[in-house]
Amino acid sequence: MLGLLGFYDELDNRSGQPNGSIHDAVRPVGKSDEADLVAYLDAGHILIDVMEAGRDAITGSAHRHSPGCSSLTTDGTWLWRQDFPHYVETYHVSLPEAFVEHVRSLNYRMPTITVAQFAPRYDETMPLVGWASAVPWRSTAALLVPEPRAVISKGEFDAATLAQTRSRPHGSWGKPRKPRRA
Repeated sequence: MLGLLGFYDELDNRSGQPNGSIHDAVRPVGKSDEADLVAYLDAGHILIDVMEAGRDAITGSAHRHSPGCSSLTTDGTWLWRQDFPHYVETYHVSLPEAFVEHVRSLNYRMPTITVAQFAPRYDETMPLVGWASAVPWRSTAALLVPEPRAVISKGEFDAATLAQTRSRPHGSWGKPRKPRRA
């Protein structure tokens, strides 16, 4: 079975998620190599790409992983939601020590996955996270090779959000704006 990261009660409409409440996982500070751990999580292999837009489970605001937030990502040993890196970098949610040691042993580099070894673990894990309909694994690829993905950083997202707020301080993008006086 794959190890599970970030499957919190507040992120699903079903209670009793494998990782419990996100509020219990929040920490005042992160690990010294938290930025490297977040980059590793951002680089995971996307298994199921969900087209949706979610909000931060704690504040209700949009964040850099809002689009496709419940998409499932893996490194072949662990499985996490695509928005899990947001909670690690923003709230320093606790990470299992086995996961941290695993990532450090890989020098923070996403591994290639051998599908023949991964598929049985995938099939066993998916029903636990509510994706029984995704079983069995159907890929014809022998290997899943990490591919570079452009992921916006938290700083870039925050700057873009601030710029958007300054541009439309009192209204939504749906309402026409009054023309400025020349």
